[in-house]
Amino acid sequence: MNLNYKELLPTDFADNSRVWIYQSNRLFTLSEALQIENMLNEFATTWQSHGTPVKGYGNLFFGQFIVLMADETSSGVSGCSTDGSVRLIKQIEQLFKVNLFDRLLLAFYNKEKIQLLPLSQLNYAVENNFINEETLYFNNIVLTKKELETNWIISVKNSWLSKKINQPLMSKK
Repeated sequence: MNLNYKELLPTDFADNSRVWIYQSNRLFTLSEALQIENMLNEFATTWQSHGTPVKGYGNLFFGQFIVLMADETSSGVSGCSTDGSVRLIKQIEQLFKVNLFDRLLLAFYNKEKIQLLPLSQLNYAVENNFINEETLYFNNIVLTKKELETNWIISVKNSWLSKKINQPLMSKK
């Protein structure tokens, strides 16, 4: 799997553009992915904040992560426009029978694929060598385009998860 996603990000958006990442609890099929990409494109081109167009972007990455971005340099994103994006995500959830709001489901790149793990099983996964400090983690809490480019896919040791893992386990290989 090619993890090079940065070339798909818009180059004309400011580094401080706001980002929202929604992770699916399963991989979308190809036909679902095509439908979702159409929905995201339509939303991004019609996204408004108090009647003013929002410079928006939406894409599905790795068949599992919906990324929405708003460049607020010309018009800010209000609560109403954020609500509109949440309505879109809930619509996608219902249409495709997925969960996009489970923040306790972690995603790792392991054995050449994306693997999901409930936070409650993190230490078990480390103890049994399913993941280690070098395993790549999808840090879905990034807030800006710059963070998306630099801190979305990072090693476990460089993420907030390193504080959740029993420290002696991190030295195991």
